[in-house]
Amino acid sequence: MNVAIVKYNAGNIYSVVNALKRLGIEPTLTDDAELLKKADKVLFPGQGHAGEAMDYLKARKLDLLIRDLKQPVFGICVGQQLLCKHSEEGDTDCIGIFDAEVKRFQPQRHEDKVPCMGWNQLYNIKSPLYKGLNNGDFVYFVHSFYVPLCAETIATADYILPYSASMHKDNFYTCQFHPEKSGKVGEQILKNFLDI
Repeated sequence: MNVAIVKYNAGNIYSVVNALKRLGIEPTLTDDAELLKKADKVLFPGQGHAGEAMDYLKARKLDLLIRDLKQPVFGICVGQQLLCKHSEEGDTDCIGIFDAEVKRFQPQRHEDKVPCMGWNQLYNIKSPLYKGLNNGDFVYFVHSFYVPLCAETIATADYILPYSASMHKDNFYTCQFHPEKSGKVGEQILKNFLDI
């Protein structure tokens, strides 16, 4: 299987490369439009600042390329946020697959820390992405911004308020958490994506 990972100026990409290698996949890490178009599956992971990431993507016209991909695409963490319409982080216009506004967590109590960091449970899961998994399974999150619940939400998490832990529209799948850091549950999610 030909699996490509979008290379852009966002951190954490190599942990996704290593997670795929553990599943027997040797992914291509690239910002080459032709290689991305030819891939069977495309992963769009990352940590970092939405504005800087979009600047990099736009300078290489990768924002338009990603929008036009027809094979399964998996946006992870900042990748999920960049597939939305707009982010409050840097007042950034994003790729626009999902008609959603990315918001910053607003602490309500003293114990509400931002960024949200650590293990949290998924619930209201629905999608082939979660085949073999259960409501209440734990995954690993690190983020200061979130996507509100919407029609495309396929898994919910709760931190300060319920939000989209994962979304799906057409050939685009996303998760706010890090499957590559989420043990056996995350490994199953990556396998499920590769099987879609």
